[in-house]
Amino acid sequence: MIDEFLTHGLSDVEEAVRKAAAIEIMPRFRQLAEHEVDEKSGPHDLVTVADRRAEEHLTASLTRLLPGSAVVGEEAVHADPTVYEALRADAPVWIVDPVDGTRQFVNGEPGFCTLVALARRGEILASWTFAPALEELATAVRGEGAYVNGERIRSGSPDPGADLRVAIAHPLYTSDENKRTLARLDVPGVAARPCGSAGLEYLKVARGEMDGLAFTWPSAWDHAAGLLLVGEAGGAQSTVDGVPFRVDRDNALPFAVGRDEATAVRIRELLRGE
Repeated sequence: MIDEFLTHGLSDVEEAVRKAAAIEIMPRFRQLAEHEVDEKSGPHDLVTVADRRAEEHLTASLTRLLPGSAVVGEEAVHADPTVYEALRADAPVWIVDPVDGTRQFVNGEPGFCTLVALARRGEILASWTFAPALEELATAVRGEGAYVNGERIRSGSPDPGADLRVAIAHPLYTSDENKRTLARLDVPGVAARPCGSAGLEYLKVARGEMDGLAFTWPSAWDHAAGLLLVGEAGGAQSTVDGVPFRVDRDNALPFAVGRDEATAVRIRELLRGE
């Protein structure tokens, strides 16, 4: 059933993602009222009516497209953390971040996106990264490459001798311990900066516009779509213990992503203090 869906149903997912953005997100872009923005864990962890409505829209449309599937969405997990356990079950799972980069969305900046990935037993099978304000849709299917607006992309390798351009977990969302670990990237040969929307940072690596990423949190909705996109573009990733990050298990953190294997290994070694 899942194989048939991957053959014939992908265009329907693209339509569902675009429709959710057109109905629930873009009409609210730069139009949010104060009462439509709430805090979750703190002043930097925001949620808007667009996040909630878009996730509800996608939950209904995606499960209708693939009967028997489950949805692990950021807002649903915030309301009920047990929803996350669906990633470890046998049914196919849609992993959804309705507005990745909510801070940018609230500030009226275009650097946000909707992230959707389809996984089964922890393996990411397909992904969609849609940046509606930038009019870009990145897609990937396992074993079939990575694309932006229908054109294939490849991550390539960094220029020899150039500083590695690395986006790291934003200090607003990291603990003191994480900050100390990420500070190991503050070395000659590495140009590190705080990340924005995780989904768009993954897209930059997949395109070769950034060389790598270092993340300190495990939330599947932030990483699933991008990990497949980077992998299908030719990139690599691993946790600090040297094994791939997976959405269906506990992972050693932080983890490193690179536009090629050597870059991912270099970032991982630095994070380990080697």
